[in-house]
Amino acid sequence: MRVYVPLTLPGLAEAYRTGELGAGPFVAYAVTPGLREWYLSDDIEELEYAALSRAALASLRLLAAEPEAPRRRVVVAVDVPDRTASADPDRGLDPAALGEVRVAGAVPLAKAASVHVDAADAEADVTAAAEALPAADGGDDDAQFVVDGAEDHELLWFATQEIPNLVGRGD
Repeated sequence: MRVYVPLTLPGLAEAYRTGELGAGPFVAYAVTPGLREWYLSDDIEELEYAALSRAALASLRLLAAEPEAPRRRVVVAVDVPDRTASADPDRGLDPAALGEVRVAGAVPLAKAASVHVDAADAEADVTAAAEALPAADGGDDDAQFVVDGAEDHELLWFATQEIPNLVGRGD
């Protein structure tokens, strides 16, 4: 199963340093039955993009909690055995949990398929979106518009060999 792990750049640097994603169990996003039902598509590429987008929003939430982190969303795509990732069937259609899965244990970073990161020109919108999240969660339509502005930026695709450059280690 392909899962999308939300991170920040410091989180990616830590994964690079330790060689693994998460200590387990940790939250990731995937094509779940609830996401399929919500998205109303059978196109696996569209569904995976929806899961990636859900992970990008979770990365934005991590940024809101880490004011010192660079204002760029980070998502790592990794393939895990099906048995290690599970969705909560009671929350399957909860809008806040669409596509959410729990990965049972740490996953070697070497298993990552790709890394997705905001371009530098997204930083202002991502910063504003992270600051607007609490108000958007409270139902403020103007704040939600600001949060949606970050989603207008496509995450860039990077090969796993580029992780050292992304985290500033270049080694």
